[in-house]
Amino acid sequence: MTAASAVLLCCTLQAGPADAAAALPLCPTVFGHGGYPTGADPWDRDQVRQPNHPKGLAQQKSWGAGGVEADLQLTRDGTKGVMWHNTTTNGLTGTRKPVTELWWATGADQLKGRTISRGPYKGETVYTFRAWLDDAKAKNITPLVELKGEAKQSLLNSDSAIRERAWAEVVAPMKERIAGQKIMIYTRDSALKPELDKRLKAAGLGATLTGHPSWIDSVGWEEPPPAASGNHAAWQAAWTRLGSPTTRGVGRHLVHQGPHGLAEGASASDTPATPL
Repeated sequence: MTAASAVLLCCTLQAGPADAAAALPLCPTVFGHGGYPTGADPWDRDQVRQPNHPKGLAQQKSWGAGGVEADLQLTRDGTKGVMWHNTTTNGLTGTRKPVTELWWATGADQLKGRTISRGPYKGETVYTFRAWLDDAKAKNITPLVELKGEAKQSLLNSDSAIRERAWAEVVAPMKERIAGQKIMIYTRDSALKPELDKRLKAAGLGATLTGHPSWIDSVGWEEPPPAASGNHAAWQAAWTRLGSPTTRGVGRHLVHQGPHGLAEGASASDTPATPL
């Protein structure tokens, strides 16, 4: 384990008597996040580091993450919620096609059973939203789910049957689990966001829209992963502010983690903001 991630593990606030806990400095919860390159031809250099499967969740936990950001897509006509970052199946075995054009378990190009073709998670398969949530709970990791903009193909479809089926794939898995599992969700798509907010609040899931971590990173993600040292000053500034006995609430930091340690950081949840 790197020094950066070890520090986060060592400073975690332990449960205990109220007066004893109050005397300890408050420390942030770390949310791991797999990086995607930002330079030229990112689709060719992407190593599929997103923790959208049990192996990725386990590795993030081993690096000290208490939560993980991952990606929710919908297959053709909103028939299945699946955990996958890219717009297409780039990075998976089989023919490259948009995820929104594929059925989950039907047809020669079905998504089910495809495996990651490169990077540290080569051989891992694509998981459904329900299966991924269950594994996150088993590992005691808080899910922060990004509903990808591509999903509006079905979520905002003019056909009401497609639209309702698609929203059920987003809302039902959370509603089935929320009594025993903390779950957070967001979207960066401006057309989807109002409908997501409305649907979740109507389902009694408004709490999933709040308390999110936000970025304060100073180094962008690239391939190969950047050294953690570039972010040390930004992290220290945030932790100095948050790690005080007078701080109200425990902050949440959304960070990229990788073989070189933590590579990006975020601010406290006492002023929640949607991750960038």
